[in-house]
Parts: sequence; C-alpha cells; structure tokens
Amino acid sequence: MTERSTNLDRLAGVVILAGGASRRMRTAKAMLTLPSGEQLLDYHVRHASKLQIPILVADNGRGFQTGLDVYSESPNVPIIHIADYGADVDSSEHDEQIKTGGALVAIESALQTLNGLISLNDSGVSKNVQASWLLVISCDSLIPATDLWQKLQCEISLAADKKVICLKDDGHLYPLLGLYQLSIEPDLKAYIDSGQRRVMQFIQPLVQAVPFSKEWQNLTNFNTPEDFKQACAALSK
Repeated sequence: MTERSTNLDRLAGVVILAGGASRRMRTAKAMLTLPSGEQLLDYHVRHASKLQIPILVADNGRGFQTGLDVYSESPNVPIIHIADYGADVDSSEHDEQIKTGGALVAIESALQTLNGLISLNDSGVSKNVQASWLLVISCDSLIPATDLWQKLQCEISLAADKKVICLKDDGHLYPLLGLYQLSIEPDLKAYIDSGQRRVMQFIQPLVQAVPFSKEWQNLTNFNTPEDFKQACAALSK
C-alpha cells in the first residue's frame, strides 16, 4: 500500500487526446458510443478519475463535454479543458475542415498546465517534486488509464535515464499511450517552435518501450468504424 501510494505521488496528471480530425472514422472518436451506451471520452475520464489527479482534456477547441455521472464518482478531481499549444483562438469556428497541429502541441499544453499547477501550490514541496509524470491517453484506445498507469509505472525506476515511457507491440511504438516527464517541457516547446511536429523524431532519444500483450493490441489504434467495432468486441471479452 505504501509503495503504491509513493508511486502515485509521481503522477501529476492525465491528458486525454481528443482533438484528432478522425476523417476515416467519419465522426469524432471522443464521441463514439460504447456498447454500454457510454461515450468514449466519458469512459476515459471515468477511469482516469480513479487516479485522483487532474484530468486534462485536449480536444482542439471542439468543446466536448463529459457526462455529469463522471463527476459524481470523483467530485474532487479537476477536469480541465486545454487548448493546443500555439492554437489560434481567433480562428473561425465555421471551418469545414478540422485543423490539428498534431499530438505534440496537445502534450506541450498539458505539460505547461501541470507545471503551472505545481508552481502555484506552495505546500507539500516534496510531494510536488515526486509528481513528475504526465500520463497520455489517445482516443483511439480502450485501455483504461488505471491499467495503463499500472503497466508503465514499474518502468520508472528501471529506466531512470528515460523521460518518455510508452507501450509497444512486435512492430510499433505507441507514443500516445505513455508517460512523459514534466521536465521535457522546455525541450518540447523548442522542438515545436522550430516547426517540428513528428512525435517519433522527438521521443527517439528519450523513450523506454514497454511490451504489451496481444489482448491490448485489439483495444488500440482504431481508425474506422469497423476497427472500433472490433475493439468493443475485444473489450467485452
């Protein structure tokens, strides 16, 4: 119990990436409905709320709202909607095509937000020093935040020199299902400011990959209605 509490102190917040264009899905993934009737964004918020840390929703200015029942389970967990780093807040709301700067601008915004929250907290300095990780979850996955954190947290002490820890299967990394150390924020900001957006290029020298089972592979990377249907079927097993 004590060991788990200490590990949880290291997690500063969760960001749910919900702002993708979702062109092949033909609808926003965050608003997809699970067989239970729950929307995907609510599913991720509900599981993330069990970690009792701030939940950041990066929806690219689309204004997605979570269900009221989510708040009833963990009323003290803040849910904060964040704008992408560098987003043009004055852009037309009537643009027919959804524009996105990619995942890194959302992650940068989340890192800035959490660093700001920590700096505003004048008490519990030792706890804030430990709370040094951001958990990233994309809306093309049904892996619960609690399960993802349980899988990845074991690698923190084993990969002391790494600042990004993410899942992998036999052939691919999943950088949008992972942990990002808050200390990388200035470097990520400089990378984005230089005009770069490629996730893999940025994380390559920083990353520790964690293998996961084929059961989880069936729950990730859905981009079409058929993919989502298969993921839902795997979730119910």
